[in-house]
Amino acid sequence: MDPKAEAATKPLAKGLPAGPGGAKGMIVFTAQDAVDWAKQGKKVILVREETNPEDVEGMRAAQAILTARGGMTSHAALVARGWGKCCVVGCSALEIDSRAKTVETHGQTLREGDWLSLNGSKGLVYQGEMPMRDADESNKELEAFLKVCNAVRKMGVRANADPPEDAARARRFGAEGIGLFRVEHMFYGKGSEQPLFKLRKMIVSKSLEERRAALNELFPHVKSDIKATLKAMHGLPVTIRTIDPPLHEFVPHEAEKLQELARALNIDMSELERRAHGLRESNPMMGHRGVRLGITYPEVTEMQVRAIFESAAELQKEGVKALPEIMIPVVCVETELKNQFELIAKVYAEVVKAKKVRSIPHLVGTMIEIPRACLVANKLAEVAQFFSYGTNDLTQMGLGFSRDDTGSFMGDYLEKGILPADPFQTIDQEGVGELIKIGVERGRKVRKDLKIGICGEHGGEPASVEFCYNTGFSYVSCSPFRVPIAILASAQAAAKARKK
Repeated sequence: MDPKAEAATKPLAKGLPAGPGGAKGMIVFTAQDAVDWAKQGKKVILVREETNPEDVEGMRAAQAILTARGGMTSHAALVARGWGKCCVVGCSALEIDSRAKTVETHGQTLREGDWLSLNGSKGLVYQGEMPMRDADESNKELEAFLKVCNAVRKMGVRANADPPEDAARARRFGAEGIGLFRVEHMFYGKGSEQPLFKLRKMIVSKSLEERRAALNELFPHVKSDIKATLKAMHGLPVTIRTIDPPLHEFVPHEAEKLQELARALNIDMSELERRAHGLRESNPMMGHRGVRLGITYPEVTEMQVRAIFESAAELQKEGVKALPEIMIPVVCVETELKNQFELIAKVYAEVVKAKKVRSIPHLVGTMIEIPRACLVANKLAEVAQFFSYGTNDLTQMGLGFSRDDTGSFMGDYLEKGILPADPFQTIDQEGVGELIKIGVERGRKVRKDLKIGICGEHGGEPASVEFCYNTGFSYVSCSPFRVPIAILASAQAAAKARKK
């Protein structure tokens, strides 16, 4: 956003700065309208109470996303940041009526088609069209500066990236690997209609036979994406997290899609609704997700792991180096890891034999995102070859703040000095940071060569990067567009330590 124009304009509302940069566009209230209007050559801003996986096509088509609810690690924030798209979330002053297609704030009513401008770096919303300035990705001066940073820094920098094009962009920005490949993200956005439909078939399957049939249909899609990303990174490590979110997030809401799903499973709508209702949980972020899915449905873990090993083995035969790191999320006790590691070892042996290779280089580790996991890190390290701190969830569980709902109160907390900073933006070093330190210390007592990283979005925030360096992390990982910031922050942390 042009700074002179912005300085002379009063903001309409303020939210959380979830996706940096500036954008302007006409208000639309549904993902489908965003897609339709964009096809007509119109610039739009998608305004929602909050977003979900079904909104991804509209989010992609929009210039920016604005939500009334959500925190720095909400769905809208994470997806937008990964794409480098402008986004403001948790703008609680907005009263959105998607049926009437209006949004009210501070006594003003805006309608579909009205123009808004967003500053995603500051979380500010402006009425009308504000002048913008282009950001240049291919800045030669920046490239030269990052070479200086790379000569100084000691800690690695990776990217959180999923599709191959994001992985390639991360490499251009200087990433030395992928610190977080989220399997579930291949079901979002362009070209994901068929894989998403097959995932939904698996989710609402009632019997093992139904579920295996759906997984067999899903397998080629999962393998294709994993193989393409491993190939794009060409020998750099790729940490692949098994499916993590609560399954109910992927169940469609639209009647037409529900009917299509019922037909595919050869069941009536009442049976499908009963199954979908059974997936709903009172507190899904602490419910049936992550490693718990793999324990309940081992065939789901098996499908993903087989896709990883087959991809790596085939690339090996093609002369392309691949180094997958399999990461099991939401672990709180070592027996969960042992359960999944036995299954992984079994699949590994089967693939090595079937593909006729001597071995497939890989690591198996866990995501540390539950406070108890930090305290029993010594036991987890007996099994895991690496730790990756998921600081979004660790912050949520450590402070008791819902990562999706902080927008309604975080502004007051910061304005009144209750907190010095948003803990979802910069690591709460006094509390959550102490948990992290305990985990690092106890884990490395058992396994001295334990690789330790961070894959929460704190991995691209300078103060958090410095904390990770001082705590002995092997690397930090963040969204591709934040990689240059992480490289600079890592170099600054090393320079500070050298002065001391």
